[in-house]
Amino acid sequence: MSRERVLRAAIDLADQAGIDSLTMRRLAQALGVEAMTLYYYVANKEKILVGMVDLVVNQFELPARGDDWKQGIRRTAVSAHQVLLSHLWAANLMLSGSVSKERLRHSEAILRCLRVAGFSPEMAHHAYHALDSHIMGFTLWLVGMAIDTPNLPHLAAKFLRRSPLRSSPTSPSTSRRISRRPPSTQAASSNSASI
Repeated sequence: MSRERVLRAAIDLADQAGIDSLTMRRLAQALGVEAMTLYYYVANKEKILVGMVDLVVNQFELPARGDDWKQGIRRTAVSAHQVLLSHLWAANLMLSGSVSKERLRHSEAILRCLRVAGFSPEMAHHAYHALDSHIMGFTLWLVGMAIDTPNLPHLAAKFLRRSPLRSSPTSPSTSRRISRRPPSTQAASSNSASI
């Protein structure tokens, strides 16, 4: 038993049943120990949540020194988005949690990449927050709008029939395009086009 094993078991539990299912008792059961045993490795549930976020953030690919800044930042953004989509609970925890060493390492790597590329401190700060807001916001939107992909054409067609926006040329034409697209291409194109 180790702190990392406890945290990885907590991540597995949250991935399978949602973050609300994570209790010290359930976590202990998953590990085959008594709940009090967990407190030897983590002080409390809050520390477990912070540790879980750290392990998730640690999976983000960071821009390497010497990378072209656009490619490095894009790779980081895509990586963070994909990792967050594999842990649907993580984006919310990142927004509500404290700043940790892993999160500082992540932000420092992005800020360093921008500064080396010639961004002023102020512009690097703005760019970092714009990027972070886009990644988190788009991920949270996708998580909150989790729609059964095969059902998406039906939902888009229903939207078109009921929409008061029929006089708007853009919204209906976009919805019609989605309603005709084969289900296998919808998720891939919407995820990659937005980042």
